[in-house]
Amino acid sequence: MPTATSLPLARRLSVAPMMEWTTRDFRYLVRLLTRHTLLYTEMVTAHAVIHGARDYLLGFDAAEHPVALQLGGSDPAQLAEAARIGADYGYDEINLNVGCPSDRVQSGRFGACLMAEPALVAECVAAMQAVVDVPVTVKSRIGIDDQDDYAFLHHFIDTVRAAGCRSFTIHARKAILKGLSPKENREIPPLIYQRAYAVKQDFPDCEVILNGGVRTLAEAREHLQQVDGVMIGREAYHNPWVLAQADPELFGRPAPFTDPHALLDAFMPYLEQRYAEGVHPKHVLRHVLNLFQGVPGARAFRRHLSTRAHLADATPQVLRDALRLVPH
Repeated sequence: MPTATSLPLARRLSVAPMMEWTTRDFRYLVRLLTRHTLLYTEMVTAHAVIHGARDYLLGFDAAEHPVALQLGGSDPAQLAEAARIGADYGYDEINLNVGCPSDRVQSGRFGACLMAEPALVAECVAAMQAVVDVPVTVKSRIGIDDQDDYAFLHHFIDTVRAAGCRSFTIHARKAILKGLSPKENREIPPLIYQRAYAVKQDFPDCEVILNGGVRTLAEAREHLQQVDGVMIGREAYHNPWVLAQADPELFGRPAPFTDPHALLDAFMPYLEQRYAEGVHPKHVLRHVLNLFQGVPGARAFRRHLSTRAHLADATPQVLRDALRLVPH
């Protein structure tokens, strides 16, 4: 079982938790692109952690460090137990989801709807902190429905901060809980970055990470003049090579790879290991489809993987064959 890294946990750049996307296989790929960017799991409910298939839900490769576990829930005792389990698995941070707007999440009384109950969120944070040594952090929106002014956000942060939380990731859109799908909630409510900036100004002892709409490292650098860190979401998945220069540009460290071919050569042993464990290549290779975006041969690469990787008899060789379609 992996153990927590001894390296300092830096949130200057992170990849957002994204359901069905930030799987262990995608995280391993991203870790080859950037050694220092903080990675997050998909959101896992506290109930699933306690009662579900833990190795399937929580297992990860030690190379993924630093990596954070995002939990969903609203019961302090249950969240504390799930946090303890996550810390025992070796996660470097436990994050509480107070930002997801989906109907399924609301029916379970967690996600963005919890912003209306800051005292409960504070109780959850305190319970989690009491049983783990790793940081407990919170990811939220700037508001919900008609509770969307800065005073509402300020009160939320102030209340949760009083429970001991010192790191807040703020998706700079409000969540509309009735009438918009989760996808629409990522696009329709306007981004108001100034709200996150204001939180940093009003709570200088807290770490503030900005999330929402960031697509380039240049944009990240601009935001870093106002906040402590930036979280990139969908762009990191749809165009993972955007992270290839993260280490030199944001952490002052050399880039691990400057060529996608070399990166996928390094990825091959991992793909073979997962195949040996019984994981079908399609589950791993769906995450590499966009790696050659804008490069000659990228379409042929994607087409080959899309048509061959899902076949019942597919093996890791399918990636080697696809790579031959992209000239060096």
